[in-house]
Amino acid sequence: MSGTTPTIPEFYAGQTLLITGCTGFMGKVLLEKLLRSCPDIECIYVLIRPKRGQSVSERLDTLLKSKLFDKLRNDNVDINSKVKPIIGDIIEKKLGISEEDITTLSQSVSVVFHSAATVKFDEELRLSLQMNVIGVKSLIELCHKFTKLKALIHVSTAYANCDKKFIDERVYDPPLNPNRLIDAAEWMDNEAMNSLTGKLLGDRPNTYTYTKAMAEYLLSQESKNLPVAIVRPSIVGSSWKEPFPGWVDNYNGPTGLLVAIGKGVLRMMIGDFHGTADILPVDIATNLMITVGWHTAVNKPDKMLVFNNTTGQINQLKWGQVERWSHEYLMKNPMELARIPNPRFTKYSLWKDINVIFDHLLPAYVMDFYLWVVGRKPVFVKIQDKIWKAVKSLEFFTSNEWKFSNENIFMLANKMSPQDKETFDFDVKKVVWSKYMENYCLGAKQFVLKEDPEQLPRARRALQKLQRMQFLMNAVVFMVIWRLIINRVPIAKSLWNLLLGWASFIFTKLPKLARST
Repeated sequence: MSGTTPTIPEFYAGQTLLITGCTGFMGKVLLEKLLRSCPDIECIYVLIRPKRGQSVSERLDTLLKSKLFDKLRNDNVDINSKVKPIIGDIIEKKLGISEEDITTLSQSVSVVFHSAATVKFDEELRLSLQMNVIGVKSLIELCHKFTKLKALIHVSTAYANCDKKFIDERVYDPPLNPNRLIDAAEWMDNEAMNSLTGKLLGDRPNTYTYTKAMAEYLLSQESKNLPVAIVRPSIVGSSWKEPFPGWVDNYNGPTGLLVAIGKGVLRMMIGDFHGTADILPVDIATNLMITVGWHTAVNKPDKMLVFNNTTGQINQLKWGQVERWSHEYLMKNPMELARIPNPRFTKYSLWKDINVIFDHLLPAYVMDFYLWVVGRKPVFVKIQDKIWKAVKSLEFFTSNEWKFSNENIFMLANKMSPQDKETFDFDVKKVVWSKYMENYCLGAKQFVLKEDPEQLPRARRALQKLQRMQFLMNAVVFMVIWRLIINRVPIAKSLWNLLLGWASFIFTKLPKLARST
């Protein structure tokens, strides 16, 4: 690295940034990291829309009160003077930003991080198109007005091209030109678009991956002369170490699976036990985004670079390990009001369906019947329906595997100073997956379910009680079945008598012999 090349904090000093999607999971972590590790940033504008009767200022205030920002508050960082809200909405024309604010942004913003998107896999095509494609088109048009722009970092997904088994760090041609679909959406009603969705998706599993691929192509075609880079994170999970291990605040991706496993309401799903679980800690993703912003501005690549931010080819985690460790750590640190965790992946749909009937639906109906008897509202069948709807959308990713090129990731690491490598660490080889999974389970319990860690002893006692009850029920069922067999099969009766004889010897005569010696 050249001696004149600024470090990452030195580059961001005095810069004005714009972040879209800062109220989302990754956007919050990005904002916190920038404020903590690049303290001399001039200003960070955050695009926020009013929601549920809250103004953008109120939403920003609520966001900054999150536990995620505790470290900044403890260090007496003046967050409010650095972060300024901009009223806007990515589905609106010009992102819903006023002309006055557009003028302000165009004269001051030098780095843009675009992470706003709908991440719902089952979103209707029209809304997914509006947020993930048309929103990008509007952002490109806006960035062409930014006189000081040094870097535009677009957050895509590693699965934008999941119709391929090997995914290189480049933009692929989509099955349909985005502008043709945008034009069609202007005159086509929802019913017509929904009826065409399946045919348009082709080998892609959902509208999310489909529109993300379109957005990448749109960037490559319409961001000429703009300093653009694309970051493709894989399955984003809780934080690895920053600002503290295990932080997560939503049910998306693997978090929803862990919560459902921990509550005992998800016990079997389709998945490849030996397949790669390409889970990526959120702080690694945001560290890479910040570094890519620095590299794009300082080193000025002669083409738009794509960064596959994945773990599978660098530090592999398998779904079988997720199954084993989630069971181990959720038994060690159980969730409240839960069945006994017992997660299992299987490749066989018939076996899964049988287990769903006997291990999911029947217990749910029994629990709802009990609630009805005691005068409470039945909820368990409804919960099961929601869980299986979410699980079904994930099965494509738990039962398939991809290989990703990571050459640009390694190139970027080689351009960083030793101090920057430490501060903005995105080296996934350092992640110890067993420890990460333990922190992830604890984080889901504490930050998503809002369960008090001090109540863990009570939750452990409740789980031990459930284990004893399950053992007793299994023993009763075994005894009943065995007695029925004994009454009909002579050899079974002989085996039963032999077993009783051995039990009598072990529990009565053996202790007496031990005392006599």
